[in-house]
Amino acid sequence: MSDSSDDESMEEATGPSKAVKELQTAANSKPASSKKRKQHTECFLGAEEEQSNDKKEGEGKPKKRRKKKISDVLAKSSPKPGTPEDVKKLLNEHFGCKRSVIELEELKLPDACFLPPNDLTHSFSSYLKEICPKWAKLRKNHKEKKSVVMLTICSSALRCLELIKSITAFKGDGKVMKLFAKHIKIQEQAKMLEKGLVHVGIGTPGRIKALIEQDSLSLTGLKYVILDWNWRDQKLRRLVDIPEIRKESIDLLEMGLIRLCREGSVKLGLF
Repeated sequence: MSDSSDDESMEEATGPSKAVKELQTAANSKPASSKKRKQHTECFLGAEEEQSNDKKEGEGKPKKRRKKKISDVLAKSSPKPGTPEDVKKLLNEHFGCKRSVIELEELKLPDACFLPPNDLTHSFSSYLKEICPKWAKLRKNHKEKKSVVMLTICSSALRCLELIKSITAFKGDGKVMKLFAKHIKIQEQAKMLEKGLVHVGIGTPGRIKALIEQDSLSLTGLKYVILDWNWRDQKLRRLVDIPEIRKESIDLLEMGLIRLCREGSVKLGLF
């Protein structure tokens, strides 16, 4: 009897401990599984949210349009030579909203003042020979200091040097002067214009304008104005495509050149 009672007491003692262990393991296993599932669903939803956010951001940002470059335009079509209508359009667009009707009328260039434009087949000398066949006579008759017979307007000093080299076949005994700012002081240019006769001036609009403003360059003996219209720099920009040079060129024309063209004493050519 004592043995059986001992066995029952042992079962009572060990029984509850097994049950407790089973309950504890069951309780521990359930939260773990639920945590795993929760983490899994959270990661999955996070990925979807990121994709949707990326789409929204992509849809919300407008695509930037690529600006057309001059090189793109020229790649599709060959360059066209400048015409008198291009000059008239340039002046009209610049002065259109700034001047009165009467002032605009005074700034219009008549057709008669324009020389035949370069058709892109001429060298500088051959073009000048065509538009100015009486150059030898004009050169001999020029006696006015601080003035030139022919004025050529370029976009840069380097371009001026190119034209000075290429004018040799045309100029004869005429003196050509550099009228740009690079490495040359304006005081030196003023002295040269005052001391000797200069027949051809080749320069940039900014420096030519400055010389006229300080009375170092006179327009009284002027007969021809040549705009280096068709030449393009390394970026394929013409004289009128560079904002600063375009404005200075228009200002220079307004300083008295347009008036002389309207009066018939000066002719305008596009090279």
